[in-house]
Parts: sequence; structure tokens; C-alpha cells
Amino acid sequence: MSTNTTENLTAVELLFLTETLAGLQASPKFMQAKYFYDERGGSIFQQIMEMEDYYLTNAEMDIFSNQAKQIAALIMMENTPFDLIELGAGDATKSIFLLKELNKGKQKFTYLPVDISAHVISDLEVNLPKELPGLDVKGLNGDYLAMLNKATTLSKRRKVVLFMGANIGNMNQDEAADFLLSLRKLLSNDDMLIIGFDLKKNPKQILAAYNDSKGITSAFNLNLLERINRELGGDFEPENFEHYASYDPESGACKSYLISLKDQTVHIGDTATIGFACNEYIFMEISQKYALEDIKKLASSCGFQYQTNFFDANKYFVDAVWTVTDASLT
Repeated sequence: MSTNTTENLTAVELLFLTETLAGLQASPKFMQAKYFYDERGGSIFQQIMEMEDYYLTNAEMDIFSNQAKQIAALIMMENTPFDLIELGAGDATKSIFLLKELNKGKQKFTYLPVDISAHVISDLEVNLPKELPGLDVKGLNGDYLAMLNKATTLSKRRKVVLFMGANIGNMNQDEAADFLLSLRKLLSNDDMLIIGFDLKKNPKQILAAYNDSKGITSAFNLNLLERINRELGGDFEPENFEHYASYDPESGACKSYLISLKDQTVHIGDTATIGFACNEYIFMEISQKYALEDIKKLASSCGFQYQTNFFDANKYFVDAVWTVTDASLT
């Protein structure tokens, strides 16, 4: 990347560069997990979801494939039109079960998938109405809270927000509380939040999901270095870094790192030079696990009224249903 390349970057690319440099120039160094999901990263993550040890996807799929009718009934109890807003919609593989049930109902609703990938949004807008004739889809490309704020301006209908896939677990507990407080401020009385949490369980089972023997999770983490090379003119040598995962059963924090295997210097185009000491780490992401009591406390502290839980057959995962009520207005 030449010195004037930044002038040609899109707003999204410039943000990628800015946040990457901010993380790598910090002490300790860190990355933004949202940048894992370029085209190659998404493909690797598909492989992760197919791993036997990665229980999360199958657990939530169990919930939506078997209990979508009950979830839909809960949403439609208000008997008023609504907007269904899915934060981080992806390919809607799980939410499609809920959409099918809601599409059978008599209440008018619009599906507003939110995703940072414009390609994902385009695919959903084209393909979902083919699979579900009559479904009203309006995709929103961008940041979760910014797009939720935009969604609230599109209609006066009540809002039902889906935040699935344990995406809340990609934040530490303080960040999760701050995010949910910000989300709560954008919602109104009688709005609903359906949010997925990975539950605390045997530590060996959790660690195996993030440290597989085939190295797929390692490739997923290292791909972010390769993405920096591809898009920002970096010269990372991925073989000089090693994936490391840890899980603390007390706090519920499962963390991933990349460890520098030698003293080395990395350039991000002509923009920055980053030094690494041998054994220095880059914090890559957190996957926070929760006890049920933690989830109830989080709802209450962030201005939501806990309603009910939907579990998978093994009780590995929960999709919690929270509402905004007069009692919880702040």
C-alpha cells in the first residue's frame, strides 16, 4: 500500500485500517473480531460450524428448528404489526424457521436484516422473497446500533430485535452491558429482544470448541493477518504466529490470542511499522459464557424485563426473551 492509497479507500476500508492500527499500536495489542468475516474468513467459519466439537451452531439451530412456532406465537401475542430486526443476520439459516412461522400469521411485519456485509444483505433481499413469497424484506448494511437507530425511523411499528448466535458473547461483560444499555435506549415500550447466550458448561467441552485439533480455528484467526496483507498492504508472515485459546470457568471468559513466535517487525503498507517481541500476544476475541442467573441480572440492569427462555435439547444454549415495559423504562 503506497503512501497515498488511503485517499482511494472506501469509508469501510478506511475504518478497517484505522481500527487495525489502533489495536496493533495499543499495549497490549488487540484486534477487532468483526474483521474476521471477509469472504475467506466467512468460508473458514462455515468449516468451524461444521466441526463436531463446535456445538454452538447446532444448539441454536435445535432451538429454532424445533421451537420457532412457540417463539412466533410469543411475538404475535401483542396482535399488532411489527418490524423484525435481526442484528448480524448472516445467511438467515436459523432465523428462516422463525420467518416461515411469522409469514403464516395474519399480522403484518417487515424483516429488517442488519449486517456489516453489503453482499450478505443483497443476497437476503433477493433470495428470501423467493423462498417465502410475500415476505417484506428491507436490508440494512452497517453497524448494529446505527442500523437499529435507522430502523426505528422507518416506521412506528413495535420492534422485535433478534440478536442470535451468542454474538453478545463477543463482548466482555462490561461491553455487553454498555451495548445493551445503548440498544435499550433505541427501543420503546412493548418492544422485544430475543438474544442468544452460550451457557457455562464443562470447561473441556468449551475449550475444544475453540481449539480444534485440525487447526481450523487457528486458520480462522490467522486469516485476519492475511486479510491485512491483502487489503491494507501488510507484510505479516502468519507462520510466525501461533493460535492460543484459554477458558476461565470462574468468569466464563473464553479468549483467543495469536502469539508471536519471534522478535519481528511488521509493516502496514507505508502507514505504520509494528514491532513484536517473542511471545508477545495479540488478543483476538472473547467468547463469553453465561450462567442463567447472570443473564437475568444482565436483563434487569440494562432496563429489560425477563420473559422466558428457549433451550436446546442439551441445555448448552439459550435464546432469552426480554421485553421493554413501563417498569423498566429509564
